[in-house]
Amino acid sequence: MKATTLTNLSFDYVIVGAGPAGCVLAARLSEDANTSVALIEAGGSDTTNWVTMPAGLIGTVPTKRHNWAFETVPQVGLNGRKGYQPRGKVMGGSSSINAMCYVRGHASDYDAWAAEGCTGWSWNDVLPYFIKSEGNLAGIDNHLHGKKGPLKVSKQQSPSSFNEYFLKAAVQCGFNSTDDFNGDMQDGVGYYHVMQENGVRCNAVKAYLTGTESRTNLSIFKNTNVNRVVIENNQAKGIECSQTSGQSITILANREVILSAGAFGSPQLLMLSGVGPKEHLSALGIPVIADRSHVGKNLQDHLDCLITRRYNDDRLFGPTLKAIFNFRSVWQEYKHKKTGKIASNFSESGGFIRTKADLDKPDVQLHFVVAPGDNHGRTRHWGQGYALHVCNLRPYSRGTVSLASSDPALAPLIDPNFLSDDRDLQTMVRAYRAGQAILQSEVFADVRGKALVKEPALDDDAAIEQYLRNRSDTIYHPVGTCRMGSDADSVVDLQLRVRGVAGLRVIDASIMPTLIGGNTNAPTIMIAEKAADLLRQNLS
Repeated sequence: MKATTLTNLSFDYVIVGAGPAGCVLAARLSEDANTSVALIEAGGSDTTNWVTMPAGLIGTVPTKRHNWAFETVPQVGLNGRKGYQPRGKVMGGSSSINAMCYVRGHASDYDAWAAEGCTGWSWNDVLPYFIKSEGNLAGIDNHLHGKKGPLKVSKQQSPSSFNEYFLKAAVQCGFNSTDDFNGDMQDGVGYYHVMQENGVRCNAVKAYLTGTESRTNLSIFKNTNVNRVVIENNQAKGIECSQTSGQSITILANREVILSAGAFGSPQLLMLSGVGPKEHLSALGIPVIADRSHVGKNLQDHLDCLITRRYNDDRLFGPTLKAIFNFRSVWQEYKHKKTGKIASNFSESGGFIRTKADLDKPDVQLHFVVAPGDNHGRTRHWGQGYALHVCNLRPYSRGTVSLASSDPALAPLIDPNFLSDDRDLQTMVRAYRAGQAILQSEVFADVRGKALVKEPALDDDAAIEQYLRNRSDTIYHPVGTCRMGSDADSVVDLQLRVRGVAGLRVIDASIMPTLIGGNTNAPTIMIAEKAADLLRQNLS
């Protein structure tokens, strides 16, 4: 892997974004020594404790450290509040700042893609790529899991025993237990398997780019912002970008340009390059190359509400004098053993539940957090605590990503349009009641603590709805803005080629037609693994 230089500005493939998808593509495509690859990343190196230590996310998610830290436009459904949208701005992208939960979603999610016209993307089609990517260290040995893949998946090193209150309470409320959310049945509560190896985060860089250092056909450009795709005669020729040093460069693609900048970055770059809704681009003075009205549409995200408790217990996180005094010993334990609190992803346990008896799969996901975590960790409170996330897995609401201006340095306008469909509000009400039933069970009697804010009575629908509008926000899974499909309106076709422009693909979570029922990191890696095969098949 060559160091960043400006001496060779022509490559077979130019990949924009070194997140989960970009790292996979760079690694897989450069396996062919005769294929040259450039990987472009706006952020810097991931070789920092903030990334490698699992608990380091407490210093990245709430801040601009390695994080784009976007905000949404005011959300009518959230009583006019702006939502927060952290996205990784670092090698590894959001896989460098997320909670590392390894979840694939429900098999029916992918069968639904195929039923909507995405032939070749059913569960049976994508499962081999989940298996190919997975290096399971959790001791699960069956037909659904892989042991030899680069993405290491393990049990947590030192989960807090406090999780047992949640797990026992959930079972008392009628939910079953499971040791594998990616098994034959997703339902149940248990501990999350995490993308870690020996207590160290296994982000996309560690998984896919470790060992590629000697490849002379792979060049990585860090701290490099892409301004637009260079398109001539409806053919992508390369990218125009600028480095933090202030130097502008053009990097040419002999074969293809691949956008892997995520659900916000990929549609933004398409529109800055003249590919998008004609009226929107023309209003901003951007020459229209391809009038694609659905670019930036179909935004879907998991809306989530956090129910938080104050409770001082040394098994929990939060600032106390004792915790501050003990930090040195906690650090020494992690440094020498890679165990203890610093090995925690905070969301150590959780589950997938059905809030109505007639559902054929879970509609709500739970994350039990051994920390208060208020307002994405941005609002700090003295003392320790715990919290329960309740999340709507399959939202009906659809939002948009659009341009604020033709200036690529400005963040896009992000409008998830949360709770615009009343069915989502009703699911969140049921989710809230289910979460409260768990936290108010007898199991928590001795450790109940106090609610962080006043909570509505369970029999008051109107009060619950207002609480949800005041307290809910994303749990960081935006997808869908460059929708894949077989119909003419889809942004990319079934091989992820942008309609209307040759030599240009989008390969990341933005291509999902519908949001899968779970965390999106592993599915994004699967998409890139499958896409790498599609690219190689085109050359054979």
